[in-house]
Amino acid sequence: MKQIRYKPIGTIRSPFKDVKGMPIQPRYWEGIKGVVELQPKYVRGLDSIEGFSHIILLYHFHLSKKSSLQPIPFLDVRSHGVFATRAPQRPNPLGMSVVRLVRVKGNKLYIENVDIVDGTPLLDIKPYVPMFDVYKANRIGWLSKVASKARKTKSDARFS
Repeated sequence: MKQIRYKPIGTIRSPFKDVKGMPIQPRYWEGIKGVVELQPKYVRGLDSIEGFSHIILLYHFHLSKKSSLQPIPFLDVRSHGVFATRAPQRPNPLGMSVVRLVRVKGNKLYIENVDIVDGTPLLDIKPYVPMFDVYKANRIGWLSKVASKARKTKSDARFS
């Protein structure tokens, strides 16, 4: 298979200088502020983005040092297949977060509900559109037993 390469389009800034102590589910840590610093050559791509209340950030887990097909996720004590988790120990260390877009000023997007470590390389931005992006889920797998633990949970940095 042909090799695929991505170049960062910017950097995500947050108050989290390390993975340890970072919220793992920003839905329960609303209000944590951050900034997306887009490379100036991509600013034209932000046209019309301020019309969206939330955006999806796709990024590279740059601190993830290894891959595991059976990681133990933050909310559990037993391993699961990596594709049934959101663990950063992935064959391709890609992350995704939905954040609230507060405002845009030049090449900076001011955001809230951040669960991303400072300095994370940004790969793409997409608008979050509830009528297209939200599904009523009737199964959430192994998480159904531990979902209540997600509230106010912080990372223990097992995945660096």
